[in-house]
Amino acid sequence: MIATFALIAGCGTPAGTGQQPGGAPGTTPSTAAPGTAAPGAATIAEQLRFTAKTVDGKDFTGQSLAGKPAVLWFWAPWCPVCQREAPTVANAAQAATGVTFVGVAAQDEVPAMQAFVSKYKLDSFVHLADVDAAVWKRFGVTAQPAFAFIGADGSVDVVKGTLSEQDLAARAGTLAGA
Repeated sequence: MIATFALIAGCGTPAGTGQQPGGAPGTTPSTAAPGTAAPGAATIAEQLRFTAKTVDGKDFTGQSLAGKPAVLWFWAPWCPVCQREAPTVANAAQAATGVTFVGVAAQDEVPAMQAFVSKYKLDSFVHLADVDAAVWKRFGVTAQPAFAFIGADGSVDVVKGTLSEQDLAARAGTLAGA
């Protein structure tokens, strides 16, 4: 019974609702102010001040996303909602011009993360192996799926729950056009 509750609770909100307690449907704006930078330098959101390993063992720094529109997708390999959402995210990542997508996997071991990326053909963008959920914590993510939309200006908007392919594409398009 406890395992069933953990599985249900661990997958965030039911597919398609995007509802969060006490806020607008699906959105939780970041409370952190955009980072500051010298004139002419990219603004670095505080959340991007991290280093991590990718699922294939390479080094990654969040600061490499500074000054670029980016979408972070927070997922777990065992999550049925993430499994259903994976093709949607893959399509959005391939269609989004000028927006960097990064997957942030947690709540499992690296081999399961690698198998998920392979099974759902998600290798068109980088995936982090956030085994200690440190990146999730930086963005206030406590359950998957979730998204963080990072503007070139350093703004961060976290959406907890699922997004339709149209909503994801629209949000990515807005980032690219900003």
